[in-house]
This record gives sequence, structure tokens and C-alpha cells, in this order.
Amino acid sequence: MSKPLPDVAELLPRARAGDEDAQNELFQHCRAYVGFLARSHVESWLQAKVDASDLIQQTMLEAHRGMTRFEGATEGEWLAWLKQILKHNATDYIRRFGAAKRNAGREREFSMGQSSIFRKVPEPEGREDTPSGIMAQKEEELLVANALAKLSEDHQEVIVLRNLQRLPFDQIAERMGRTRPAVQMLGARAMKRLQEVVGQMSLHQ
Repeated sequence: MSKPLPDVAELLPRARAGDEDAQNELFQHCRAYVGFLARSHVESWLQAKVDASDLIQQTMLEAHRGMTRFEGATEGEWLAWLKQILKHNATDYIRRFGAAKRNAGREREFSMGQSSIFRKVPEPEGREDTPSGIMAQKEEELLVANALAKLSEDHQEVIVLRNLQRLPFDQIAERMGRTRPAVQMLGARAMKRLQEVVGQMSLHQ
């Protein structure tokens, strides 16, 4: 049986109070989310597969050091705070490592909340675009990111390129060394598998 997913809202006050176990569990649970966001953010500027490990590590380290300054109480607020730290660090990362490769046509603010990956995962029947419904969808980002981390490398790649970076299939095919029809089929299978994993993980929340 899979381990139940941690309750971020329950972990936050303990983590702020200095509970090392709570801090470790919180940051471990969020690492995949920060990782996919970091990679997609940087690659959307550089248009190349890059090693964003330094950016991820720096973001997690700064979040850990700044725990006492975080004043939110919900998972959505925690993710928004992580995004702000990541955005600041990504700007520095791109300036240092990719200034010569920047694509001016794609210089835009990247937001995981604007991506289609979360909107393509079927929502529960009856969900409305109410403030509470929007917050619930926002807080599902962490669940989807952790489910994405469980997929194969090819499935992760096509989802990141298509649903996070929103690249056209022709560019994805070139990046992955496949034909457009093959990439389209791979993308459909990847999203189906992601939906399955999200469903399995949701049962253990």
C-alpha cells in the first residue's frame, strides 16, 4: 500500500517551529514540483535542455532558511511562496548561464498555474469556478507534479515540452528526435498515464 500523502497545511506550523522531521517531509514532498517548475522556467528562455539542479538546490535552500518568514497557512500559499523564490533565482540563473542564448521572442513570465497540464487532468464532476474551487485546483498542482515524477522519462519530457512550455508538436518532435505523429501519440499516452497515477495517488490522500 502506498504511503499517504503528507498534509502540507499540517506540516507548515511544525516546520516553522523548527521541527526537522516536518521540514524534511515538507521539502521532500515539494521537490518534484520545484524541479519541474525550474526546468520549464529556464528552458522556456534558453530553448535547450539544461541542468537546472543548481537552481532547484538554491531555491530549496533559500526556502528552508526563510521558513520563519513564511506567514501563510495553506498549501496554495506555500506553493506561491516557493514560486516567488524560484522566479528570483531563475532570473539570476539565466543571466549567468544563458544570456547569449536567450530567445527574446519567448521572454515571458512563466507560471505553472497558467499551463495546461493541470487543466487536462479531469476534475471532479460538479466542480465550479468558485473561489474555493479555484483554490482547490491550485493546491492540486503539488499532487500532479509528484505524479508526473513517477512517469517514464519520455512521458515526462513530452508533457513538460507540450503542457508546461507549450511548444508546438513540430518543435517537440525535433527536440525528441521523433516524428510529429509519434510525438502526438506519445503525448496522448503520457497524459493518460498521468491521469491514472493522479487517480491512484488521490486515493491515498
